[in-house]
Amino acid sequence: MGVFSFFSKDKKETLDSGLEKTKKSVFSKISKAIIGKSKVDEEVLDNLEQILVESDVGVETTIRIIDRIEKRVSKDKYLGTSELNIILKEEIVELLQENELEERESFAFPDGKEPYVIMVVGVNGVGKTTTIGKLAYQFKKAGKTVVLGAADTFRAAAVDQITIWAERVGVEIVSQGMNADPASVAFDTLKSAVAKHADVVIIDTAGRLHNKIGLMNELSKIHNVMQKVIPNSPHEVLLVLDASTGQNAIEQVKQFTAVTQVNALALTKLDGTAKGGVVIGISDQFKIPVRYIGLGEKMEDLQLFNRQAFVNSLFEQ
Repeated sequence: MGVFSFFSKDKKETLDSGLEKTKKSVFSKISKAIIGKSKVDEEVLDNLEQILVESDVGVETTIRIIDRIEKRVSKDKYLGTSELNIILKEEIVELLQENELEERESFAFPDGKEPYVIMVVGVNGVGKTTTIGKLAYQFKKAGKTVVLGAADTFRAAAVDQITIWAERVGVEIVSQGMNADPASVAFDTLKSAVAKHADVVIIDTAGRLHNKIGLMNELSKIHNVMQKVIPNSPHEVLLVLDASTGQNAIEQVKQFTAVTQVNALALTKLDGTAKGGVVIGISDQFKIPVRYIGLGEKMEDLQLFNRQAFVNSLFEQ
């Protein structure tokens, strides 16, 4: 199966345009780093290391990438700077493939888990509710029945926003309004989904600062209540991150994984940042699959993440 075999031409174009700012930033810096150089030497590698760190790939992942390239330089004796982009792409793809994280080729989920329950977490402002709306659209487009749960009850705007998305997409929503008990909303949502034989449930949660103990206790309570209705739910705890925040996104992964069982990631706003390298760092460092990437404002602009397609697009000139 080819890398883009499940990518339509439109999806590939969306991926390419969404990574344009990161691509331009990386390529321009690499071009400057190799001016006057004919081969990959220690100075070039030092410059490359700095470029990757500045692109928010992350220090740990950058060191692993540079080590791999150094071994290749040592083995091949001579590597021209004209080959650097190709070498870099190959080593990043290989590094990410070694993590053996599951990737999906469609908006589907394992059989026997219906309704499939997704609890969405993340701080305010990362595009959490918008991601939920786009996910609901993609699942409905794939022929699934979807129920949303408005369990972010601390902000009236949050309940209003997810209600608007539900109406826009044409899916059911369960809401008790502002200041309702979030766990109660989650409980009622799952009860409704079971009664109506829904395929997918997506629960929104409060997005206050990730270092607030109260929020994390609330997430735990929601998690426990859902299991009373559907054992082993939620099947997916999806942490939504804003790619444009770079290293702050990495810090949020550390904080959330310390207190809740995050097993999937979504990175938004890739089209508006030159820090797209954070996707590589997060995917490598945390061994949690990046499930979705946001590449624009349209509902179709939420894509399934494929590491090889992502890296190929990033280094395609």
